[in-house]
Amino acid sequence: MGQQKNDRKVAENEAMAYGKYIKGSAQKVNLVAQLIRGKNAGKALVDLDFCKRRAAKDVKKVLMSAVANAENNHNLDVDRLVVAKATVGRALAMRRFHARGRGRSSAVEKHYSNLTIVVREQDAEAKKAKVKKDSTKAKPKAGKAAAGGAKAQPRKKAAAA
Repeated sequence: MGQQKNDRKVAENEAMAYGKYIKGSAQKVNLVAQLIRGKNAGKALVDLDFCKRRAAKDVKKVLMSAVANAENNHNLDVDRLVVAKATVGRALAMRRFHARGRGRSSAVEKHYSNLTIVVREQDAEAKKAKVKKDSTKAKPKAGKAAAGGAKAQPRKKAAAA
C-alpha cells in the first residue's frame, strides 16, 4: 500500500540543497550567492573560503551539502559539478524593540532568508565547448582611448593687459 514516490524536483544530472533561516537579509545573502553562480563547485568553495562577508559561511555549508547530495544520493562525479542555480528568498523577520530616549521605543527587524543551491554535472563535451567558446571571443580593438591616447592639454589663461 504506502505512498508513491515523489517526482524529482531537479533533472537526473542535478542535485539540490536547501538552507532555511539563514541570518541576514536576502539582499546580503544574494551578494554572496552571486559569487558562485555558474562556477565550478570546487572553485566556488575556495572563493567562499576567502570571502569576508558573514553570509559566506552559511552559503558554503549549503553548497557543501549540495555537493554531498550529488555524490551520495545521485552518484554524480564531484569533479564535474557546476553551480547551476543559487536562489535566495526572504524568510521571516523577527520584530524586536530598541529603547530610545524619553520613554519611547523604535522597531528593529532581524531578517532571515532561505537559500537554494542546485549543482549540475557538466558533460565533458559541454566543458570543451565552453572553453572553446571563451577562447574565440572577440578582443576589443585598441584605439586611442585604450592605448592611453593623447591627453587633453590645459587651457592657457589669457594675459590681462
